[in-house]
Amino acid sequence: MEEQKDIVVQQEQTGLGSIKIADEVVRIIAGQAASEVPGVAGMSGGIAGGLAERLGRKNLSKGIKVEVGEKETAVDIFMIVEYGKRIPEVAYQIQQKVKSAVEEMTGLSVKEVTINVQGVSLDDTEEKREI
Repeated sequence: MEEQKDIVVQQEQTGLGSIKIADEVVRIIAGQAASEVPGVAGMSGGIAGGLAERLGRKNLSKGIKVEVGEKETAVDIFMIVEYGKRIPEVAYQIQQKVKSAVEEMTGLSVKEVTINVQGVSLDDTEEKREI
């Protein structure tokens, strides 16, 4: 999926006008939801993005790709998992949380949430071994 920051999708026509939701809004919602799941160490820019970056409030859409249609969306998440966490459990929790958050906040139907684990963070275990 290709990032398209300027595309705005028309979601609903009302008696007062139309409601439009930008792709960036869906990416931010998905990024915030993913960052709240225990075991997520950070997000990655994807295969071409290079180095992993710690989660932060600065860029919640980092590592999130979306395809937004008129009534549905698909989300790809590129993440780094904490060492020692069960990857399938963390991924499933992210899928559930992202699907719920995007559907609740936008009204769009989430067709899929694809999790791409790009790496494992060893930072915390390194510090514990040195103590």
